[in-house]
Amino acid sequence: MGDLLGNIVKDVVEGVLKEILKKSNRSGTTRRRKRQSRSATTGRFVRKTTKRVKAPARKQVSRRRTTAKRSR
Repeated sequence: MGDLLGNIVKDVVEGVLKEILKKSNRSGTTRRRKRQSRSATTGRFVRKTTKRVKAPARKQVSRRRTTAKRSR
């Protein structure tokens, strides 16, 4: 009887230790937060305005001259 009780207690203690020693909730990389800017007059946090989307780079139209072409 004492042996059975000892086994149960041992199993419970092992289970609790495994739970404690498990990795914390996030296994991935931590997310970096950007610093919030404060208003110069009121000191409160200011909502940032949305940035204008830049147009994508244009395709190169003129052919680039190589050194061999220039030396001719």
